[in-house]
Amino acid sequence: MNTLNVIKTPGLYIHIPFCLSKCPYCDFYSSTSVSLIPYFLNGLFKEMERHSHRFKRFDTIYLGGGTPSLLTPKQLESILMEVRKNFHLTSTPEITMEANPADLNPVLLESIRGIGINRLNIGIQSFDERVLRFLGRRHSLNQVISAIEASRKVKFNNIGFDLIYGVPGQEMDSWLQTLRQALDFSPEHLSCYQLTFEPETPLGRRFQAREFHAPGDDLTHQFFIETSNVLSEAGYIHYEVSNFARGMEHTSKHNQKYWDHSPYLGLGPSAHSFDGHQRWWNHRSLAQYLDEIQRGNLPIEGKETLTLEQLRLEALYFGFRTKKGIHFDHFKDRYAFDLWMEKKEILRRLKAEGFLLIQHDHLSPTPQGFALSDSLALL
Repeated sequence: MNTLNVIKTPGLYIHIPFCLSKCPYCDFYSSTSVSLIPYFLNGLFKEMERHSHRFKRFDTIYLGGGTPSLLTPKQLESILMEVRKNFHLTSTPEITMEANPADLNPVLLESIRGIGINRLNIGIQSFDERVLRFLGRRHSLNQVISAIEASRKVKFNNIGFDLIYGVPGQEMDSWLQTLRQALDFSPEHLSCYQLTFEPETPLGRRFQAREFHAPGDDLTHQFFIETSNVLSEAGYIHYEVSNFARGMEHTSKHNQKYWDHSPYLGLGPSAHSFDGHQRWWNHRSLAQYLDEIQRGNLPIEGKETLTLEQLRLEALYFGFRTKKGIHFDHFKDRYAFDLWMEKKEILRRLKAEGFLLIQHDHLSPTPQGFALSDSLALL
């Protein structure tokens, strides 16, 4: 059976392109013109209508950004009402909202819990005030603690933290202390990202001007391995390069769609979509996005149809980034390529060097393999 044609339930991503202030390291599209939120919502609802014939049913919704927690409870409720008006949802969809700790007051939390949001992803980034200042975050450590406690009080039982390591001047002890403080709150999910210096960001330009030095490769590797060790010892599953879950039931169901070639629809400026063969992306500009909507068009900037070879290469890339790894028979059925027969010797060498586990009809990366996942995909 060619499993390329197996129907998977799509996920829905909605990009909320607004922030009160731009973090100097962030390369995601956003605007500080929050007065445009009503115009954006009007455009978003029209975009939903224009996709309703193509995407019928979702089992995950992810409100990302930007800063979705900037919206009022009424605005957030209107988004989910329009989703339900234009699409069908499964009986128990995973509905995630990204949030800045400074926004998570009891009133907002009670409201979003009441409208069906059942998973919070809190952009904490650090429990170190010095690191928060360097990253230009608008929240304080006290606001982090208050946000977590308030979230638990209103019965959010699926909470994720975003954390960043590899900050210039950051010592290993400081990072391990942040991990320990995070674990004190027993989050269901942790995403631990290495700070990157995107060239078009303020922090990237400062890095290029040599105002500071990034941690070397040996230290960043040590950050990665120590993170995996500490969280694994605490009972978390290292299920993707940057992601850890307190049990497989707490993995991000939505994000896994990106890693296994499930279809997904992205709405809002800069959002990407995929239907199993074709990928397309919206304008990375709120003005262009709204202009296209006003003209009666979809706000699509570009698209590409992926060949079987491109899909195969992506499957390798994602497979080496996830604990799930690659099932040889499934890979052969779906991508018409016998990975074991074609790459047997290389795979055996990578196993001997400690980068891969190979068990019967399946391979998966070790923590050391995770650290080199991009290179492994080039085998």
